[in-house]
Amino acid sequence: MTEEIPNKKPIEFKQHLIPENKLIHKGIFSPDLQEYYYTISDKNFEQFEIFVIEKNHENWSAPKKAFFNSKYNEHGMSFSPNGNTLYFSSTRPVNIDGIVQTWHIWKSDKINGKWTEPVFVDIPNLRDKLVSHPTITNSETLYFHTSNLDYSEMDIYHSKKVNGKFENAEKTTILMNSKVGKCTPYVSSKEDYLIFASIGNELDLMISYNDGKGNWINTKKLNNKINSKGQGNPYVTPDNKFLFFTTGEHLEKNWKVKWVNIESEIKNN
Repeated sequence: MTEEIPNKKPIEFKQHLIPENKLIHKGIFSPDLQEYYYTISDKNFEQFEIFVIEKNHENWSAPKKAFFNSKYNEHGMSFSPNGNTLYFSSTRPVNIDGIVQTWHIWKSDKINGKWTEPVFVDIPNLRDKLVSHPTITNSETLYFHTSNLDYSEMDIYHSKKVNGKFENAEKTTILMNSKVGKCTPYVSSKEDYLIFASIGNELDLMISYNDGKGNWINTKKLNNKINSKGQGNPYVTPDNKFLFFTTGEHLEKNWKVKWVNIESEIKNN
């Protein structure tokens, strides 16, 4: 059973995974490409769950709930580059005074082949904010989007891990022609490029490049074959070859995960 491999035109990825009357959101692979995790929600955005399928030789297993799925909402998952830590956003209670109940970042570590119970990732200056869609780099810098509790002023921030703890987050400086909200970041493990969704009348996928001094420059919209009907939740395979993203008209709620060869777009030219 072989998948059709896309070139520069996006194609749908495993549409049969979407249950009837549900929406699909982010989809990612484990770094060894043997597991595929994806988020499913109801159409009212009230319940988010993460499922996984596993590869067995050339066949994929039936979907099952991911090991970190709970009775609360889970979304925006990503692996560390070495595959031994999984970060995700969740509405599960933190149970710490002064931290509001909303979306926060959690993580689980793989130790001796087994995943640990997820723990809350505390970013001190964002305890009263909504924090979601984490992605971590080789340098252990965590990127994510954050906003007020009513989703206003959404933008991309980052926090550096120092001595095992994440420091106060800073807004990520992304040079653009217009001032817009930004969400659902994906950062390459080497931090040489950043793909995110800009928030306008609909979402557009953008790419920006690191100038080596902590600024993200030469920001541009990905091509029109990718940007067609509102896009978000970008994820790129570890070989920097294929972009996965969610697309679909917001009102029609007919969302799909698509994938496309992104190699030519990643080049900073």
